[in-house]
Amino acid sequence: MTHAVKGADQSAGVWWWIRNIVSWVLLLGVLAILLSTIVIPRLTGSMPFTVLTGSMQPTYPPGTLIVVRPQDPAQLETGDAITYQMESGNPTVVTHRITMVRRNSAGDLTFVTQGDANPVADQNPVVPEQVRGKVWYSVPYIGYVYNAITGQMRSVMLTVVVGALSIYAVVMFIGAVRDRSRRRSAPADPQSSEPSATAPRVEQQERHSHV
Repeated sequence: MTHAVKGADQSAGVWWWIRNIVSWVLLLGVLAILLSTIVIPRLTGSMPFTVLTGSMQPTYPPGTLIVVRPQDPAQLETGDAITYQMESGNPTVVTHRITMVRRNSAGDLTFVTQGDANPVADQNPVVPEQVRGKVWYSVPYIGYVYNAITGQMRSVMLTVVVGALSIYAVVMFIGAVRDRSRRRSAPADPQSSEPSATAPRVEQQERHSHV
């Protein structure tokens, strides 16, 4: 009977640890997504964009959310992935990689760009006025979800989700503290202090052997 109780306690302990580990991993994962897609871009003045085509595969496949940080065009180099307007004043943007940096005799700067999956370079060079920034980091698979949510909805979702996660974290912490307190204050198994059923027999045998 004692072994069955101990086995049940061990099983409950294992499941408690699994449940808490999974919960915290999910919590940290959601927080990481919120930070990388909404909070960090707002705090740093960066701009999130969603990759819609396959021209930058496999680096940025369709559906990837890229965060673009403003960059001085004079500091851009060959190999940098940049987001730029297809035409000056046109809000439509493209993200391609710089394959060549050029300066003419007058010192004017232009960039030759090409998609990682494209066989040839883009036809028109990019001027500094078109550049929105350099790709800072990317989050795969989140772009389509980000596009489906409007700016106002993002603010509301951020507030609600952060509040809900904070409450959840507090509840999980309180539950963990209570479980530990109960385990520490739980009385010892009374059966463990009872003498063994074979003890008297051993004593009788020992006495008999001395007679």
